[in-house]
Amino acid sequence: MNIESIRDYCLSLPATSEYFPFDETTLAFRVANKIFAMIDLDNTEWFVLKCDPDYAVELRESHPEITGAWHMNKKHWNQLNLYGHLPDSLIQHLIRHSYELVVKKLPRKVKEAHPIGDV
Repeated sequence: MNIESIRDYCLSLPATSEYFPFDETTLAFRVANKIFAMIDLDNTEWFVLKCDPDYAVELRESHPEITGAWHMNKKHWNQLNLYGHLPDSLIQHLIRHSYELVVKKLPRKVKEAHPIGDV
């Protein structure tokens, strides 16, 4: 997947927005003000996603393109090498997984205030 298709897919998820929380090049995607994905527009090789800790270990062991995210809690965040050989379907699945992890943790009032729907 390239950055444009990643951006389109992330923004297609309910109540998702994009912003630059850290600098002018780090694009983050969030749902209800909680980040679920990030990519540096100056270095689009790496894409960072939240991940269930057990699943994160499994992914890292089976895909050399997936490692613990640099500058993030490696227990909960993976980085994907987009220049590797990960299929688009897996990248989309991992984006959705990250999104759903964040949505699950949102308070009920926040979920009701945003058009999130069932995930």
